[in-house]
Amino acid sequence: MLQILLSDFHWSQLLQPQFYIEHGGLWLILFVVFAETGLFVGFFLPGDSLLFVAGIYSSNLANEFIPTGNEYLDLLLLMLLISAAGIAGNTVGYWFGRKVGPAMYNWKENILFKRKYLEQAHEFYEKHGGGAIIVARFIPIVRTFAPIVAGIVQMDKKKFVFFNIIGCLAWVFSMLFAGHFLQKWILNQFGFDLKDHLEVIVLGIVLVTTAPVFIKLFAGKKKDNKEA
Repeated sequence: MLQILLSDFHWSQLLQPQFYIEHGGLWLILFVVFAETGLFVGFFLPGDSLLFVAGIYSSNLANEFIPTGNEYLDLLLLMLLISAAGIAGNTVGYWFGRKVGPAMYNWKENILFKRKYLEQAHEFYEKHGGGAIIVARFIPIVRTFAPIVAGIVQMDKKKFVFFNIIGCLAWVFSMLFAGHFLQKWILNQFGFDLKDHLEVIVLGIVLVTTAPVFIKLFAGKKKDNKEA
């Protein structure tokens, strides 16, 4: 069985939410959500689109844990489990940052590392810390490193815990419920099943969620060019 799965496997499948749902279900989803921030190498994992698609398959996934027979209970159960995984992942990232943070101030500066970056990050989190943790949850790649940076600049522990929980619950709730109820509404109104067009849906989510990153990147480059 494993040999057949590996023979059909391609690395591009790691970017497809349906791959995780079909080959690991709920438990693999929990691991992916945790790994995206807890293992630091999960920035390429499909967080937003995975949760959106999980909302479409919410009843199937929730039944892997406890069959409830109620779509709302299924969504609530799924939200609590996934949120717990996300909160745990962010917490691991934060504590890792706190451990390595103090030593970084003594690192030798180079092209990639400047001490002023830490100072700027510290000022940013002092001013926008709570909001930054919440907003970062909705931005791919950024959410992987946000808790680590928060730890590095020694963001207040209680403050981080509070906004970590709020941000994760808001992220999971919005993505799961959007997937579930949008699928339900479109199917009832137009007879159009999103399950048959997941590739297009996922592509759209990726474009929407990554747009702020590229806009900020290009805006920053233009600003730097004008200043130069």
